[in-house]
Amino acid sequence: MRILRLTKANAERLLAGRRRRDLAAERVAGRIIADVRRRGDAALFRWTRRLDGVRLEAATLWVSRKERREARRAVGREFLRAVEHAARNIRRVAELQLPRAWSLEVEPGVRVRQRVAPLEIIGCYIPGGRFSLVSTLLMTAVPAQVAGVPGIVVTCPRPTGALLAAADLLGVTVIARVGGAQAIAAMAFGTESFPRVDKIFGPGNRYVTAAKQLVSRDCAIDLPAGPTEVLILAERGNSRLIAADLLAQAEHDADAVALFVTTSGRLARAVREETARQLAAFPATNPAWRSLERNGAILLAPSLEAAIHFANRFASEHLSLPGGEASLLAKIFAAGSVFLGPWSAQPIGDYASGTNHVLPTSGWARSRGGLSAADFVKCGSVQRISRAGLRRLAPVVAALAEAENLAAHAWAVEVRR
Repeated sequence: MRILRLTKANAERLLAGRRRRDLAAERVAGRIIADVRRRGDAALFRWTRRLDGVRLEAATLWVSRKERREARRAVGREFLRAVEHAARNIRRVAELQLPRAWSLEVEPGVRVRQRVAPLEIIGCYIPGGRFSLVSTLLMTAVPAQVAGVPGIVVTCPRPTGALLAAADLLGVTVIARVGGAQAIAAMAFGTESFPRVDKIFGPGNRYVTAAKQLVSRDCAIDLPAGPTEVLILAERGNSRLIAADLLAQAEHDADAVALFVTTSGRLARAVREETARQLAAFPATNPAWRSLERNGAILLAPSLEAAIHFANRFASEHLSLPGGEASLLAKIFAAGSVFLGPWSAQPIGDYASGTNHVLPTSGWARSRGGLSAADFVKCGSVQRISRAGLRRLAPVVAALAEAENLAAHAWAVEVRR
């Protein structure tokens, strides 16, 4: 990894790359989306054959119950216990995240309440590049189940036996063998064989992310969750552990971003050497080699304040503070998920701590957090006004409606007095 001074010019260069629209990905995704929207199954199967080398038809699109059961029998008990353990933790966190129904008498004769209803049908996109991500199934399906969503549709370009076994264990029964922009289009618009969903969840590569943003005018999406990114900020720490966390996120994707920001030149050099040493133990096919070369950097900051300022501007998906200082955390206001202290390895959050690993990327952490059970429900308001309550509020409505020159608004209240 290269060591760069955290100058204004270098900071702007790093930030500018994330602000640029990926026009190439949008063009490819847009073409696929338009085709699937127009021709349905025929386009869905054509693009799957062309891009993934998988020949599908309506009869083979969906994974059968027999396949799920056979996959569950084939995996080891240790794996199933791990899925159960992770699901239990995710479920406990999700239960606390759910919005609650409530009722309030705002003033005499005016009662307002909130009702919470689950979405009816959602789509879970499971990346399946080198391996289908069982953890993403957990992070999307379990909160949906906690929220009470009755319809869960899973898509994955190459569902492995481990994924099918986990789905069977979780009670997820609707799984399609498609991925990429064509899967996003099928979920957003529906086809002859594919149901249209209310909202699409899950991370993906640049083409999946572009597709989600393009269909968001017609179908709700969770958040832009593209290629992963990590920023580690430390003045001192264990270079071996810091390097391991950089590698862990870098191996997700060749487009992944891995940054280490420090005020210590000595630690910067130690992390560079340790990262190179650990990387050498992985095969050249591991995406970490390419992502660290293209998007990895160690930034030497002139002060802790400058390092914090950059971290907040970058608004990383994963932010690690291996020093664990609460005072430092108090100054961080933009990060998808924070890992405090030397033992808070990022993969624990990816898999098993209970927090969700579907997180905002490309700076979106400045305006929102990661996926939660609240994303799977709709909160609506209900109000009941008595005649006495109407009379109390009529003068308020009349004054505000007059200020806005909306006479019919005032009349709809006045006619009831």
